[in-house]
Amino acid sequence: MFLDLSHTKLNVYQLSQELAMECYKITRTFPVDEKFAMVQQIRRAALSVHLNIAEGCSRKSKAERKRFFEIARGSVIEIDSAIGIAHKLTYATLEQLKPLGDAIINNFKVLTGIIAKNE
Repeated sequence: MFLDLSHTKLNVYQLSQELAMECYKITRTFPVDEKFAMVQQIRRAALSVHLNIAEGCSRKSKAERKRFFEIARGSVIEIDSAIGIAHKLTYATLEQLKPLGDAIINNFKVLTGIIAKNE
């Protein structure tokens, strides 16, 4: 936030921030008894995506960058899986999940492309 580093202008960084915001928005509507379970897990994974992208961008070697991007992509998959369970439990409708679903797909695609470039 205070460091004006080049990675903050990258599309992948901005997309991951959007993903985190969507995760926080949708989990606000989940039942109170999920506050310390599913809600925390989804939010932690969303923050992990964003933070691993930031840290990966700061690494000098391709191998290190790739590893952080792989971890970020794994967290995207984790969010998708948890949201699938939330939907089956009727915590949110597909219509309500659409913005988050779009963010999940966009992040997955971009991270997959970046990982391929860092091979």
